[in-house]
Amino acid sequence: MESTRGGFGAHLLPGLTTATALLAALMLYALARPLLFTLDAEVAHGLTIAALKAMPAKSKSHDPLLATRVGGLDLPSPVGLAAGFDKHGEVPDAMLSLGFGFVEVGTVTPLLQAGNPKPRLFRLAPDRAVINRFGFNSVGIEGALANLRKRPSTRNAGGVVGINVGANKDSADRIADYVSGVEAFRDVADYLTINISSPNTPGLRGLQGEPLTELLLAVAAVRGTRPVFLKVAPDLDARQADAIVKASVDARIDALIVSNTTVERPHLNSIHAGEAGGLSGEPLKALALDALRLFRDAAGGAIPLIGAGGIASADDAWRRIRAGASAVQLYTALVYEGPALARRINAGLAARLREGGYASIAEAVGRL
Repeated sequence: MESTRGGFGAHLLPGLTTATALLAALMLYALARPLLFTLDAEVAHGLTIAALKAMPAKSKSHDPLLATRVGGLDLPSPVGLAAGFDKHGEVPDAMLSLGFGFVEVGTVTPLLQAGNPKPRLFRLAPDRAVINRFGFNSVGIEGALANLRKRPSTRNAGGVVGINVGANKDSADRIADYVSGVEAFRDVADYLTINISSPNTPGLRGLQGEPLTELLLAVAAVRGTRPVFLKVAPDLDARQADAIVKASVDARIDALIVSNTTVERPHLNSIHAGEAGGLSGEPLKALALDALRLFRDAAGGAIPLIGAGGIASADDAWRRIRAGASAVQLYTALVYEGPALARRINAGLAARLREGGYASIAEAVGRL
C-alpha cells in the first residue's frame, strides 16, 4: 500500500494520511495556479523546480499490484514522468516522491547550449495544451552529471531514473553526440533514452530515417548493461514505423517511447495556437494513441512500447495500456492537474486492475 507520508501536500503538512495529502496537494495547487498562470510559462516552471529542490524527497511506496517489468527495468508503477520537466537532473527524487514510478531527466546534450530565443514556452489553457520550442536548452553532460551527483547517497528506493540524451544543434556529427551521452550516463542512469523526435532542432527527426540503423548500432556498442529506449515522433506512417521497429529490434533496443510532441495543428482555441514548436497535451491525445496502435501493429510484441502524449487521467493511461503500452509517461497534464496527478492515476489504475480481475499491469497490456 502507499506510504502515509510523501507527496506535495505531505511535504508541507507532515503527518497527513495519503488521502488527506492528496486533498492538500490539490487545494494548494488550486490556490497557487492562478498566480503561476499570471507569470511567463518558463518563469513559472523555474519557480516550480526551485520549490521542488527545497523539499525533502521521501521514499514512496506503491500498490504492489502496479509493479511491472519493462525493457529490463523493474518499475514500482507504470506511470512515468516524461523528459522535458526536469531537463537538467535537478529534482528526480522529488518527482518520484510525488508518485511517479520512473522519471526521465533531459533532454541532455553533450555541450551546454542555450536553446532557442525566448519566449519559447506557451500555455494554451483553453486547449489544456502547451507549445514549446526550447531547442534542447541544456546544461550539457558535465552540468547534468554535477546535478545528479548531488542526489542523496540513499537514493529514493521507490523508483527508476532515466536520462534522455540528444545532439547539439550545431554538431558536425550527431551520432557521435548520442554516443557521448550514452557513455557519460551509462553508469549513472537506470536507463537511457535516445531522443531523435524533437521538432525543435532542425534536421533531428531525419535520424528516424536512413541513418537510424547506424545510430542505434553505435549506441549499442557503448551502452554497457543499461537498457536503451528510443523516443519517436507521432507524425509517422506505417512504412516508417515498420522500419523503426526493425532497426530497433536488430540493435536490441529495449523499448520504444511513442510519442513526442507534434508539429500538426488540430483545431485550437488559444491565442497562442499559431506559435511554432511542438504541441503537447490534450490535442495530442488522439494522434499519440493512433501512433501507439501503429507501432503496436508494426512491433507485433517484438519490443515493449511506452505510451506518451496527452495522458491526463487514469482513463487515459488505462486506454494506452489496453492499446499495447507496457507503461506510460506524462508531463503537460501536470501544468493543469497539479502535483497529485501521478498518485491519482496510480490509484485509478490499481482500481481498474482489481475490477477487471487482472493480477498485474502486464496482464492488461494489449487487452482491447
